[in-house]
Amino acid sequence: MITYSLSKRQARQFLLLHQRLVPGMLPGGKQSIYDYVRHAGCIQYDPLSIAGHNHELVLQARIPDFVPAMANELLYRDRLLIDGWDKNMSIYCTEDWPYFSRLREAAASRHQREELLLQTMEQVRGALEARGPLSSLDLEGKEKMNWAWAPARVTRAALETMYFRGEVSVHHRVHTRRYYDFTARLLPEHLLKAVEPNPLPEQYHDWYVLRRIGSIGLQWNRSGDGWLGISGLKSKERTAAVERLLLNDSIREVRVEDVKLPLYMRTEDAHVLEAILAGNTPDGGGSAEEDTFAAVLAPLDNLLWDRELIRQLFGFQYRWEVYKPAAEREYGYYVLPLLYGDRFIARLEPVMNKKSGVLNIVRWWWEPGEALTAAMIPVLAGAISSLAHCNMAGSVAFSPEVIGGSGLGQLEAAVHRLCSSPIQ
Repeated sequence: MITYSLSKRQARQFLLLHQRLVPGMLPGGKQSIYDYVRHAGCIQYDPLSIAGHNHELVLQARIPDFVPAMANELLYRDRLLIDGWDKNMSIYCTEDWPYFSRLREAAASRHQREELLLQTMEQVRGALEARGPLSSLDLEGKEKMNWAWAPARVTRAALETMYFRGEVSVHHRVHTRRYYDFTARLLPEHLLKAVEPNPLPEQYHDWYVLRRIGSIGLQWNRSGDGWLGISGLKSKERTAAVERLLLNDSIREVRVEDVKLPLYMRTEDAHVLEAILAGNTPDGGGSAEEDTFAAVLAPLDNLLWDRELIRQLFGFQYRWEVYKPAAEREYGYYVLPLLYGDRFIARLEPVMNKKSGVLNIVRWWWEPGEALTAAMIPVLAGAISSLAHCNMAGSVAFSPEVIGGSGLGQLEAAVHRLCSSPIQ
């Protein structure tokens, strides 16, 4: 069994290369979006949009000149990507549809005795046949039932049940509202008829563990958010899958200085790590020209899926506080990390004002020991301008508190120069 020994710096370099968070890794355009999702397996979706949806923030950090319409076309016109359930609510490549058949079968076995729900589903089928794509608000009926986190209209519960069973899929979205249509109308026949590629539980676990390691780049065998969403995979099953994958050389062990547990990487990615160990770091990663890349990261960015791992490798502790009561928040409601080179230097709270077209940076916190330097300004301005472009913002405004408390006046001026004309 091959085992690699890395410094923390080398581990960071590998993760950033794997996550395409280095200069020049991906060109602009829809193909790069597809290529990244194919490489990572999935990106998470979240309905909140304070300064862009989570998946949009993931993509703007990596794809030059990204705008949401590019992802929407791949999802709802080209049908190369699909809304589905992987790492919780996610977006993945449509070609992966057959791999999740057991999740749809498990959903079909639930709610079998809820007559009202079953009757409503039949009514929904009739409405879809007659009227085409619909949202739950297009359907009649005000009766509610207990659903997910809170009571919901039965029509919504019926549509969502059909969605998790795979009978319907998202046809398109208007903001956060989902419009559904029959999956048979949206996906090609060969995918609909494809059999489960991993029919045995062990095969399924091996596939999913390998997939999840690739979604992050490096992952350890300990419970945490990095493993969320894998049905039926408890610690015992995960450990057995890791052992099988090591035996058949699908994954390899990575030991990192001062990290007690071993990490694992896909064997197909070994050439990248071996290049780092040989001192031949391609396209940045903090080697020859250190700190030449910056990005505002999504709260559920793939790099951040296992936050304890990020704390140990990067010395950065991040917690998304959006669902915490205000009194319990250390920073704020929708606070995003700022990556610069191979370290996290700050976190900021951006809020998009859609009426005025202004992206407001309302608060900013430097990490201990960090401060603005002249070399940072053009790189950070590019990162914030990318965020503004993703939000179709015409301008960016730093709050007086940010300018006064963080000394970011020069950065604001640089961002203004990059965002000098409204985006069409």
